[in-house]
Formats: sequence, structure tokens, C-alpha cells
Amino acid sequence: MDLVSLADIRAAAHAVAPTVLRTPLLRTRWDDRLWLKPESLQPVGSFKLRGAAHAVARLDPAGRARGVVTHSSGNHGQALAYAARAAGVPCTVVVPEGAPTVKVDQMRALGAEVVPVARERRGAEADRIAAATGAVLVPPFDDRRVIAGQGTVGLEIVEDLPDVDVVLVPVGGGGLSSGVATAVRALRPSAVVVGVEPALAAEARDSLAAGEVVVWGEERTYRTCADGLRLPLSPLTFAHLRDRLDGIVTVTEDEIRAAMGRLARDARLVAEPSGAVALAARLFHADDLPAGRTVAVVSGGNVDPDVFAAALSAPPQP
Repeated sequence: MDLVSLADIRAAAHAVAPTVLRTPLLRTRWDDRLWLKPESLQPVGSFKLRGAAHAVARLDPAGRARGVVTHSSGNHGQALAYAARAAGVPCTVVVPEGAPTVKVDQMRALGAEVVPVARERRGAEADRIAAATGAVLVPPFDDRRVIAGQGTVGLEIVEDLPDVDVVLVPVGGGGLSSGVATAVRALRPSAVVVGVEPALAAEARDSLAAGEVVVWGEERTYRTCADGLRLPLSPLTFAHLRDRLDGIVTVTEDEIRAAMGRLARDARLVAEPSGAVALAARLFHADDLPAGRTVAVVSGGNVDPDVFAAALSAPPQP
């Protein structure tokens, strides 16, 4: 399988520079060996803007005229809507019924046409719209353009902390972790890249252990509050992670909420549950991780207000 290369990621960095914020590394005040990469500060509140902006930047004139379509529970849809609007490209987003209202409202505010469907039909509906209209399909993660765009997170981490030892990155469908692992391994071979996912949606862990993509099914993965991490790997992202990821750690729902609270109270960062899993691994599973200078990717901050309030009301953790 043709995997994304460091050259692809460097090209993506150039293509997305006009649209994407180069987020800083923030050293935490409670742990002098821990830095945060706050992708929650992106204009649309998540790292997804990187992959979406790269896909839009690569459209030919005919593709730009026909527009783009995707399926998304929220963050990728917002990102594609933002990137498409910036480029003057029409955008349609198919969302699962029950997707977080805060994310769906933002998609519409960014000018996207939003099409709600039953969650098991969202991929098929996006395919149907693409076939019927000629719109270019931009998948949330199963796409080399998207993976290369997400990989710019890893590129920036090593540029800003050249002696990084450990990078903790959330794993859902695997686009972000595939890109980050590609960049970090190429630029800092001695560093370890560890994926983090909810224990209630640990399909990547099981896939890597089995040597093939394992799908739990949405009736199981929808139990986690980390709505951005409920999808299984694709064959493409599985191939990247099998070759380039050093391991997987899983975290509980209580650990995710506690990490959200720590980010809000002590780092002044709003994180959604999916965005807090990497810090949760560092806070509660440090014994399972290598020692050294560590970066935790805070992948997004588009959190439902009620979910955020519940996390803040939970007792602070050490």
C-alpha cells in the first residue's frame, strides 16, 4: 500500500499555511516534562482543518466548481466547510442523527449544506451525493491527502521540540495518528509515538493486536463520550499505524473527564472528550509510557456545554 511520506507532509504544510494556524507547544506548569499541542485553538476548534484544507488545496478547477462532500460527526465537517468557504467551494456534510448540536450548528454557520441521516447510512449517503452531483468526496481520515495534512501536527512538534521523546496522539479513524507517526518517525527516529483511545472504543488496539482491521460496531463504540473517536481504522490508516505507531494506551471515561477538567483549570484550554484522551494517558497511565520529554496532542475543543460542565464539576484529580 502506498503510504504517506515525509515529503507529502512537507508539501501539505506549504499548501495549508494560508488557512491553518501553526499552534504552539505549551509547557505545562504541573509537569516540566510535558508539553501540550493545542489543536483546539484552530479556527474551527480542531486539527481536522489541516487535512480538510489540504484536500481542498489539491482540487483541480473542475473539482472546485463541483464542490466537496463528506460525512462527519462534526469536526471534519466543520473543517471542510471552513476550508471550502475560504476557497469559494460548495460543501455538503452528511451528519449522523444525534451529532453534537454545537458542531452541526457551526457547519451550517460556515455555509455548508447539512444532510442528517441515520448514523449507519452516512457513508453511503455521502457516496450517493458525490455520484449524483459530481462533488469530490473528502473522507474524514481514509485519504492520503487528509493524512498528509494531519501529519503537519507532527512536523510542527519536532520543529518546536527537536529532542522530543514521546508523542501521545488520539486515535479514532487513524488519520491524525497516521500522519503524526509518519512525521515524527522520519524526523526524530528515537522518539516513541503512542496512540490513545477510549477503552470503550478500543478498535485500533484490537486491530494492531490481530494484524487486521477489527470493527466493534457502533452499538459498542457509541458508549464513549469521546464522539470523535468512535470509528474504526480503515485499511489505509491501519497500514500506517502497523508500520509506524509504537503502541496503544486506552483510557476510561472518568479519566477522560478528569483530563478535560485539568486542561480547563490548569492549562486554560477547553477540550472536548476526544481532545483530552492523550493527556488522560499521561495523567493516569504514566507507568505504561516511556519516560522523557512528552507532547500530548489536544486534538479538539468543540465540546457540548453540558458535557464540559459535567467534566468541570467532577472532583479534580492529581
